[in-house]
Amino acid sequence: MEQKKKKGYGAGIVTGILATVLVSLLLLGGFRVITNTAGSYASGKVTEKEVSKKLNKLNALIDKYYLYEDEIDTDKLAEGIYSGYTSALGDKYTVYYDKDETKALMESTSGTFSGVGATLTKDADTGYATIVNVYEDSPAEKAGLKAGDILEKIDDHEVGDEQLDTVVSWIKGEKGTEVKITVLRDGEELELTATRDTIEVKTVSYEMKENQIGYIKVSEFDTVTYDQFKEALDDLEKQGMQGLIVDLRNNPGGSLDTVTNMLRLLLPEGTIVSTKDKNGKTDEITCDGTHEFKKPMAVLVNQYSASASEIFSGAVQDYGTAKIVGVTTYGKGVVQQLMDLGDGTCLKVTIAEYYTPNGRSINGKGVEPDVKVEYQYDEENPKADNQLDQALSTVQGEISESTQNR
Repeated sequence: MEQKKKKGYGAGIVTGILATVLVSLLLLGGFRVITNTAGSYASGKVTEKEVSKKLNKLNALIDKYYLYEDEIDTDKLAEGIYSGYTSALGDKYTVYYDKDETKALMESTSGTFSGVGATLTKDADTGYATIVNVYEDSPAEKAGLKAGDILEKIDDHEVGDEQLDTVVSWIKGEKGTEVKITVLRDGEELELTATRDTIEVKTVSYEMKENQIGYIKVSEFDTVTYDQFKEALDDLEKQGMQGLIVDLRNNPGGSLDTVTNMLRLLLPEGTIVSTKDKNGKTDEITCDGTHEFKKPMAVLVNQYSASASEIFSGAVQDYGTAKIVGVTTYGKGVVQQLMDLGDGTCLKVTIAEYYTPNGRSINGKGVEPDVKVEYQYDEENPKADNQLDQALSTVQGEISESTQNR
């Protein structure tokens, strides 16, 4: 973005920015920003006039004393007001996106983008942005990034407690350009350089395990995921699948439409998920039961399984379609909607809480497993997976039981 210097900056620039902000907020009545006809803020203590007066005072002081006046970028000041306003709501899921961030966000839901090919999550305990999956033969793999790496810097951006979507927007960029990624691995700081490329996201992988137990791993719920999941399910059925494991570990979520369409391939007739907004309005997403999956099934989850992963696991658990194996999920039980602001930017805002078919809210609680098993790393056999072993044992036990009951 071209820098806009401070020629005549004090003559109303901040006032103009403020007016735009306040008009925008008034138009977005759903945010409870302004709640009465007098124009006062939700707290009832600060009025538009007072905010305008204080911003003008700040502007006057900057105009008079700020040393680097020729470096002031008014666009960045405006963006700072927008992002600062939304972040002050205190809801980590309600976020303002500038033009570059909006573009990256839209790309991330399509399944095709220009980036490095790694999946990120925020550690529930530390809040650190952490790599949980590196795509095979991707720029990230070629650069030496590994699952478990903690992100510290992207180029000159400090990661800190930034929103995950913002961090992703820093990593993505034009094909052929380089991005420096500084990570912390086993206490050592490493600076790695990846060359961005077009990433065709394979969100589903699958194979047939022993005893004809199908295994499908879903890394995220993107637009492309439904077709990939259906293809995997159909192929495993053709191979004579007797039972199924769906692995949602480290899956941060994604599209509500995608996960509910996938569940229509598995659930009996009834509610898949319901949502309730601030006015108490409830909406239900349903399944007609045409493709009900009746073979033994287990769903693997962990503390990084979030959002759409929890809709999936909560639904199959309520219907008894599958046993949940692993540890309690992340606990993100709220729905966000993207709102186009008409200038290439957008606002992602929390609009509702969702409930499982039995009416459970999992927000801040997560989905509790039916079979609890913590992952245990085996130094002598790094590929060993005790959680997967337990899921296989659970499904095999149900296959054996159903065979005996015939």
